[in-house]
Amino acid sequence: MAGAPQRPGEFELIARYFAPIAGAGGLGLRDDAGLLRPARGFELVVTTDALVAGVHFLPDDPPASIARKALAVNLSDLAAKGASPLGFVLSLVLPKGWTEAWLAGFAQGLGEIAAESACPLVGGDTVSTPGPLTLSITAFGSVPAGRMVLRSGAKPGDLVLVSGTIGDGALGLKVHAPGKPDWVAGLSEADRAHLADRYLHPRPRLALAAALQAHASAAMDVSDGLVGDLAKLVAASGIGAEIDLDTVPLSAAARAAIMADPALTELAWTGGDDYEILCTASEREFPAMAAAAEAAGLGLACIGRVTSELGVVRFLERGRARSFAQGSFAHF
Repeated sequence: MAGAPQRPGEFELIARYFAPIAGAGGLGLRDDAGLLRPARGFELVVTTDALVAGVHFLPDDPPASIARKALAVNLSDLAAKGASPLGFVLSLVLPKGWTEAWLAGFAQGLGEIAAESACPLVGGDTVSTPGPLTLSITAFGSVPAGRMVLRSGAKPGDLVLVSGTIGDGALGLKVHAPGKPDWVAGLSEADRAHLADRYLHPRPRLALAAALQAHASAAMDVSDGLVGDLAKLVAASGIGAEIDLDTVPLSAAARAAIMADPALTELAWTGGDDYEILCTASEREFPAMAAAAEAAGLGLACIGRVTSELGVVRFLERGRARSFAQGSFAHF
């Protein structure tokens, strides 16, 4: 009986699947480290995210989708800081049963989003594990010195803004995962496809990075849920906010889901996986921010205003106060 196909070792694996998609700073992935050179007068912005099968994605998700998501969530952080991507490193922890077909699909998806975002692979590590597939990406970006957009710059009177639409990712997980709730069957095929795609393939809003740098007083991306992430921004800035939930932008697919089950509004506002930009800007700067978003083909909605009440966030729905049992996704 023929033996099992011989899989490549670590160095052959790197040479076959990852060296072809590496940037010049990766030095062919033959050295101990990569090399990045920020332009004179620029500073590095660094972010990292770890993704674990069964926690951040389903184990049988397409490998190209897993790869795209892994880099996209890091690019989303760079965008929120007003940074331009420079490169990234990947730590890939493969379970015992990995196959070359899976790895080829993963490398293809990773190479595609790296090229689209001008964020090349510059290094990393590959190891095996008896546990679940785990991957961690650390991404590097650059901003002019002193111009990174912090969470801590919001001021009373600023407008609270959010890009794109909220809730698609959290609703998309329900559509995509096994054990679908009853409301999913009532959606059109197009709506189901839209929501699942937004969960599988986050869209980092890199097109807004320059506008944030120029006009925003504070910013972060919405990864764990709008309500909970707003609480983080409020805490960092030492301010409060009043939010009109009726103005939070929803896609047509999300509206269809909420019409089928009105209780889904809470999931949309707290569930996470949006990877939109939550930011604040003065009324004077808002028109330029909105124009930049429009030029990038994105909506930028004003959903509230910053107040001076330290740590107090008021949510209004149809003019009435609304509270939430849990503001966002939490690992712990």
